[in-house]
This record gives sequence, structure tokens and C-alpha cells, in this order.
Amino acid sequence: MAILIDERTRVVVQGITGNQGRFHARLMVEYGTRVVAGVSPGKGGTEVDGIPVYDTVQEAVDRHGASATVIFVPAPFARDACLEALDAGLGVVVAITEGIPVHDAMEIMTFAQARNAVVVGPNTFGLIAPGKCKLGIMPARAYAPGPVGVVARSGTLSYEIAAALTQAGIGQSTVVGLGGDRVVGLTFVDVLRRFEADPGTAAVVMVGEIGGTAEEEAAEFIKGMSRPVVAYLAGRSAPPGKRMGHAGAIIERGRGTFESKVRALTEAGTLVARLPWEITELVRQSLAKAHGSKASRGPAAP
Repeated sequence: MAILIDERTRVVVQGITGNQGRFHARLMVEYGTRVVAGVSPGKGGTEVDGIPVYDTVQEAVDRHGASATVIFVPAPFARDACLEALDAGLGVVVAITEGIPVHDAMEIMTFAQARNAVVVGPNTFGLIAPGKCKLGIMPARAYAPGPVGVVARSGTLSYEIAAALTQAGIGQSTVVGLGGDRVVGLTFVDVLRRFEADPGTAAVVMVGEIGGTAEEEAAEFIKGMSRPVVAYLAGRSAPPGKRMGHAGAIIERGRGTFESKVRALTEAGTLVARLPWEITELVRQSLAKAHGSKASRGPAAP
């Protein structure tokens, strides 16, 4: 199974007439995602690769029953795009946009909470239910259907890890990119809770990094999980006070250090890989321990 999205999800692409929106909408359709409409103010009545374009999200919802959106809108306009999608009743909003101001992101998350909706991102690679649906910019060839849920703060690193799992014959149920900004919609705990309740997820890979306390908070939740969790943390060599890639990946006042995160996760019973390529074997061991050696092999990679 998958969480948040599946093959029935009807998707809107906001900003579809821009270069990135057009490019990734095409790839999502090729993957099998049901992209039912695009939204670009002033371009209503046109088409992009056969996808009808509307001026407003509400039109796309009314005409096509859309339930999720992927946003490829420049940062200065992303707040309005997210709020419009939430106001139209979309339950899943995937904000690819990087550089959204913190106060805009806070307003978006507050409105999403009031509407009981989920925001993935901002500054996310998106989420994918392998073999069913992908909302985002991830390379589809890295993924295969299977029993391992993946939740990550880092995009490129998660692609590498998913590809290694796939190559080893271990597929994924859902892969979720939390986003690298200071303020994001989903936390590790939010996604871990969904994986714990998902009968199609037998084990979880968590890809974290320095900065913030999200991993320590996840460790507390992991203590009560029945699913085994394998983790990898980026930024072991990062000096305090330096931002490493993401706006959220910065150590401040002794909080969010690599050592504190590893300690918390290890004490919670999580297997923590020192290097990314160790994850596959740790996942195999976790699946074998939980479900027997047959389950550890997982589905064959395509």
C-alpha cells in the first residue's frame, strides 16, 4: 500500500506553463500519475501536452475532482498558490518551491492545519508511491514497489538510497521528502505514524541531517513502533554555525548536532548507518528479523 497518494489520486500542477512545471508534469504523466489539470493564471483555456489549463485551482477541482497539487510557482507567489489550493479543498499540497519566506510558510502551515490538509515541503523533491503515482521531481528509475517506507530531508541522498534498495531487490511502499526549509508541513513523526499504520510498510528508512531537533523527536516516537527503523544522518563533519545545503541544516547553540541525533536514535533501537551504502544490508537484516528471510528479499527490481 501507499500513504497520502495512490493510483487513484487526481493531480493538479500549478505553474504548469513554466519550464519546470511543463517538464515535470510530462514526466509525472509518463510515470502513470493522473495529472488531470494545470493551473496558470491568465493561461486558462490553453493546454500543455494535452493537459487542460485553468486560471484557478477551484476550476480544476470542480471540473476534474482533483485531490492533490504539485506547485512549481516562484517563491514570491508560492504563498498565494498554496493558500489557493488549500482554499479549494485539496488534501495534499506538494510545494517544490525553494526560498519561500519563513513567515509565508508559517501562514501556509497554519491554514493547512485549519483545513485538515497535508503540506509536503516546501523545498521538497515530493513524494512517490512506486508503480502507482509520483508527485515531484524525483528520478522514477530509482524506485520499485515494495515493503520499505522512506522519509527524508535530503533529496539527492534519498534518491541514492532508494536506488541502492531497488538494485538489491528491496522495493518501497512510499517515499516522502519532508523538505529542507526551516518551516515544513510534515515532520518525521507525522510520516512515521502513517508508516506504522500502513499494512504495506514492513520497515522504514529515515534519512536525516544535522540541524533542528526533528530526529530526536522521531526517536521518541520510534520507541513505540512495531516497524523496524534504519536511519542515516548527513552532516557528520559539518562545523557548528555553518549551513550545509538546506536552510534547516544548521547547528545552533549546541542543538541539532550529529552526535546528539545518533545517540537518541540508537537509544530508541534504531539501526544507524555510518555510510549510505550500509543501509541496504541493515534493511535486509531488519526485514529478515521481523518477517523471515523470504520477506527480506522483497520484490524483484524492475
